[in-house]
This record gives sequence, structure tokens and C-alpha cells, in this order.
Amino acid sequence: MTRRKSTAQIHALKIDEKRASTRKDLVAVEEPLEIRIGDESIAVTMRTPGNDFELAAGFLFSEGVIHRPADVPHISYCNADPQEYNIVTIQLARDVGFDRKRLERHFFSTSACGVCGKAALETIRVHAQPIRDDFAVEVDLLFSLDEKLRKAQPVFERTGALHAAGLFDERGKLVFLREDVGRHNAVDKVVGAALLAGKLPLARHVLLVSGRSSFEIMQKALLARIPVVASVGGPSSLAVDLATEFGMTLVSFLRGRRCNVYAGKQRVRT
Repeated sequence: MTRRKSTAQIHALKIDEKRASTRKDLVAVEEPLEIRIGDESIAVTMRTPGNDFELAAGFLFSEGVIHRPADVPHISYCNADPQEYNIVTIQLARDVGFDRKRLERHFFSTSACGVCGKAALETIRVHAQPIRDDFAVEVDLLFSLDEKLRKAQPVFERTGALHAAGLFDERGKLVFLREDVGRHNAVDKVVGAALLAGKLPLARHVLLVSGRSSFEIMQKALLARIPVVASVGGPSSLAVDLATEFGMTLVSFLRGRRCNVYAGKQRVRT
């Protein structure tokens, strides 16, 4: 069996001014990943191959199915041809309950926008408590993170096509960096890596994402108990609402030595 690669070579017509030539170009791979619990398929997501076990574990953690490494004693690829490496099977511990109907209801409430945003917030209120701590970061530390994230993005450097999520400790040291075509997948991979390494909850950490900050990203960070979320792009209104209600710090447009703090300004020392 051949493990799938995160990049592929594609022929492209390159045009420079009036000159045109056909050359090979490196692009990011996007393929489906099916996540199974036992023999039951629960989700399919489009992702960039790599760190698939972390992606599956982070996804199940964010959906409230698992909470600690002991909940997932075994994760493996399925041997069904031809998708050997596009199916991940998770075996749950015997004491872990799994309610497929609750998962389906949650997918419905978070896959749309508008009125469903209220339903999603209500779900979060049931499953999470606000973050109350004395953690604070120097603004100069925040300003250093964007460059650290970009330098640690190997596939983006070659393709320019992937999002990244980076987890930093209180000293600004990069703990985990994961890339994916999907912003949410990149965050799931980071959370899954922390879960499988026994590092949850992630108090006194900062999560930086390369794109915008959305409700789903803030939700995943809240459940992992990450107090500070920063993004290179802008925030959505629901992301700001969630951060404000649950005591999180939301920093957006973090580029060079500039940023906007939309919630939790008490954690940013200027």
C-alpha cells in the first residue's frame, strides 16, 4: 500500500507577459477522508493527506464524542481497496457512549448560517464553561507569531494553497503546526495532536490560524480550553459573539506589528 502524499505535480500553462510555456507545478492534494467509529461511517471531510489520525481524533473531540487519549485505544487505516489511506477507523473504549443522532443534530445546527447560529451557541452553552484565568500575553509576542507560523509551513511554501494552524505556548514557542486545505481540519489536527499526546486542556496557549476566525474555529478552541485565538484574516460576527460570551481573547488581522483585538483585551499587554 502506498501512503498518499500532500503534494502532486501538475502540468500548467504559465504565462509571463506575452510568453507562455507548459511546465510542471506543485499543487496541494485534496482528497476525501471517511471517519468511521467501528464499522459505522460518521463523517466525510475533504482534507490534505497527512496527520489523518490526529484529524479524526480532533474531530471527535470537538464533537464531544471523546475527551481523553484513553477513549481511543486504537486508530487505524482501513484496508479496503482502493481507498486504503482515505478511511480512518476508530475503536472507542468500552465505557465511551456514542450517540449518532446527537451528532447528526449537531451537524445540522453548525453547517448552516443565520438562525442556526443561535442553535449552535445554545449547544456550546450546554457543553462548555467560560474560560476564566489570569493568562496574558505581551503584544510583542503576538507580533512574532505570524512569521513563526509562515516559516513552519513546509507545504504552503511549495504550493501556496494550504491553511495552517499553529499552537504556541506562553513563551511563544511553537508546540504543534498542522496544514490542510481546510481551516477547520488544520485546527482539528492540532487539537487531535494535543489530545493524543495527553496535553489537553490547553490553558496558557495561543492558537494562530492563517485564514479568518470563524465560529467553528472558536468553538474548537473553546472546547480545548485555549484562551487566546489569533488569525491572520478577519473574524466573523458569531466568532466575536462566542469569544465575548465565553471569556476568550480574539485577535484578528495579525500581520507584522498590527492586529485588532475584538474580545478579551485584558489578556493582551501593550
